[in-house]
Amino acid sequence: MAKKTLLFMALIVSAVFLVNITGACLAQPADNTKINKRDASPKELTADQQGETKEDREITQKIRRAVVDDKSLSTYAHNVKIITVGGIVTLKGPVRSEDEKRIIEEKAAEIAGKDKIKSEIDIAPKKTSK
Repeated sequence: MAKKTLLFMALIVSAVFLVNITGACLAQPADNTKINKRDASPKELTADQQGETKEDREITQKIRRAVVDDKSLSTYAHNVKIITVGGIVTLKGPVRSEDEKRIIEEKAAEIAGKDKIKSEIDIAPKKTSK
């Protein structure tokens, strides 16, 4: 009988732990429906449409390096999509703040030129805490 009670208690503790973990993750469900619809449009650039010229690849690489090397930026910012086609740079994805958005846009403009940047960067909603 003691083994059954111990097993039952272990299951309850595990269930409570699992609920706490998943509850925190589910507190703010990801809803990318609008972004996914936008990006499904044939007019929207996606990463697989990156220009294949040496110049386009170099611009993208330099911007990516500048963004990733900036340790003040969040993981969101480090993962912004950078797509260069014909010298025009499109920036896409969520960042944590207006400051991060501005910093990335400025870095891209320094490398590609201010008039060659198309920013579609979004500000991700803040995480809610329990």
